[in-house]
Amino acid sequence: MSQQPSGARGLGEAIDDRPSFPSGVFDDLPESVVVTDGAGHVRYANAACESLFGVDPSALIGRQVADFAIRHEVAERRPRVGASPCALRGHVELRYADGDTRWASYSLSPLSDGSGAIAILHDETERRLDDQQRSRTHDELEQTIRAVSHDLRSPLVSVLGFSRLLRDDFAALLGERGTHYLERIAEAGRTMENLIRELLDFARIGHGGERRSWVDPREVLLQLRGELKPRLDNLEVELHVPDDAPLLLCNRTRLYQLFSNLIGNALDHMGPCDKPEIEVQICEDGAWHRLTVLDNGRGVAPDERDRIFEMFHSIPREGGRKGTGIGLAIVKKIAELHGGRVWVESSARAGAAFHVLLPRH
Repeated sequence: MSQQPSGARGLGEAIDDRPSFPSGVFDDLPESVVVTDGAGHVRYANAACESLFGVDPSALIGRQVADFAIRHEVAERRPRVGASPCALRGHVELRYADGDTRWASYSLSPLSDGSGAIAILHDETERRLDDQQRSRTHDELEQTIRAVSHDLRSPLVSVLGFSRLLRDDFAALLGERGTHYLERIAEAGRTMENLIRELLDFARIGHGGERRSWVDPREVLLQLRGELKPRLDNLEVELHVPDDAPLLLCNRTRLYQLFSNLIGNALDHMGPCDKPEIEVQICEDGAWHRLTVLDNGRGVAPDERDRIFEMFHSIPREGGRKGTGIGLAIVKKIAELHGGRVWVESSARAGAAFHVLLPRH
């Protein structure tokens, strides 16, 4: 790149009476460092600035930061501590005269003598472009799934509707064998309904922002336990939720989906056992929150422990039935969306423990 930032002046117009600064401290740093005076003029830019701003660092001297930093977002504002001035962290969009755009994250701190500020910038242009590409891919995926789902639902409604009419009006003529076949058709139709719904859920994850806030996981778990009560009672399963749990920084809807799929997976696959129980644990683990869902069922075979998080891979349930194979893929996608991960620990006939790590900050 050889263009100058939009609004930049020639070197001869640089401010000559700018204050001195011990620039040698930052000359060889790999990150871009910019020092400004109290009026927002650049008085120092290290060598790394060339790759970010696209010009020789000397061409930045004396320019107003507002000439090329057209928009910024403050992500964190650290308050004053004693005599220490306020510091900022955020993101900035840089625009050049030819319309080229780059993005950077920054950490800005006022100088202790009050003569200006120092900013350390990290180029995040490639990440932003990757995010934009992923967003476009999400849009295309969701549009495709919506279209396919619509096309599948119409004939599916007909299949389920006519199957129900046959069962209600002609059960005597069909006999036991014919009724059994109709039940198998209806069961397959309901499985396809679940598949369509979960495909849509999977496509929507990560699309449209995913706003995060501090969420009380106990409230989510109590809501979920209330909704699952008929099934829990029918299977005689005790679901234990923590009496106290730390707040989690996440998207509440995604947290609900995560717990719903993990608990639902345990109910589907734990199998018959004495005093069946599912327990949810939430604790702090260094820089992470660890969410664990344990059961005392049949466990997960070693060769299945990685594959169960793959799309459409499903272990047969009791009676040979299989699920959609999307639930745990949704859990994995939610964990990774929040910057975490998921894995399972298990012993044969000794239950399974699904662990999810989510960043604490």
